[in-house]
Amino acid sequence: MKKNLIFGFIVVVMVTGAVALVKTLQIRKLMSTKMVPPPSTVATAVVQAEQWPESLPAVGSVTAAQGVMVSPEIAGTVSEITFDSGATVNKGDLLVKLDTSTEVAQLQAAEAQVKLARLNADRTRQLRADKTVSQAELDQAEATLQESQANADAIRAAIDKKTIRAPFSGKLGLRLVNLGEQLDVGKSIVSLQSLSPMYVDFSLPQQDLGRLETGLKVRVSTDAYPGREFEGKLTAINPNLNATTRSVQLRAEFANADQALRPGMFVRAAVELAGEDQVLAIPSTAVLAAPYGDAVYLVETQATNGASHLTVQQKFIRTGRSVGDFISVESGLKAGDRVVSSGLFKLHNGDTVLENNTNSPTASLTPNPPNS
Repeated sequence: MKKNLIFGFIVVVMVTGAVALVKTLQIRKLMSTKMVPPPSTVATAVVQAEQWPESLPAVGSVTAAQGVMVSPEIAGTVSEITFDSGATVNKGDLLVKLDTSTEVAQLQAAEAQVKLARLNADRTRQLRADKTVSQAELDQAEATLQESQANADAIRAAIDKKTIRAPFSGKLGLRLVNLGEQLDVGKSIVSLQSLSPMYVDFSLPQQDLGRLETGLKVRVSTDAYPGREFEGKLTAINPNLNATTRSVQLRAEFANADQALRPGMFVRAAVELAGEDQVLAIPSTAVLAAPYGDAVYLVETQATNGASHLTVQQKFIRTGRSVGDFISVESGLKAGDRVVSSGLFKLHNGDTVLENNTNSPTASLTPNPPNS
């Protein structure tokens, strides 16, 4: 009986060992097998050598041709508000009226004084003509009349200053006051901006000063409107340079008929010159921006076991200026290289890809987006 138990135990151990060995070999085989993910479908573009108009790039800020924060010149209590936030107004439109009851009463008294002083002056002139009074008395009567008229005019001016009107036509911002509120001198009421035309202020280094002249075409773009460029002209060159940065301040004017540009916007500007630059251009969508530098995925043909396939390799580049849907490459690529232009966010170095440009959007130097 004991021998049978020992024999059974040995058989169980041998079977268990055999099963463990088989499983171990299977696991090792699976671990040694490299999992190859399916290829990703991407769109590609060829690096093109092109002639772009020579330009001077800069960054700038949008300012209104006319812009002001409307505020009272004298203190008072708001008795009437005649505008809505965001409204468009014309020059001279009433915005806010301050309480003028005290000034109106003072004006009535002052006008009575003017009437009395005028009667006294007329009477004194008649008496002077008859030589009944001295010239000094006539001078005193006329001086009193002028003083009374000046007092009345001062009160009228105070009433006018408490009637706050739009100094020019434009678009209002948010209302910052309420009925019954006591306003101090200089208290903000509402922002008023004239949005057409608009100015873009920017600066360029002094070495570019000799190439600048008013009338040159200026193009700007902003992240608020991707793919859209605004065209204006250089209207002013500051006569003096910044002594710290040795740069010259410039101003370009834009029609801004649709009021797309707004005061305070950050923009990228480019002053176009007469010459042309030789550049390497790729679609802007091909650039993978990162804090450590811009990069692209370069498409290469690999041969394995007699079969060819496409792989990608990440390559860092230095970019230049943008024109339309394209961006120039200053280093890192050469003409004829092929880069991924769509679908690059899902890629890694060495990935296998399939090229499909059927539904890829066409990049343009002069894009015209709809509803622009």
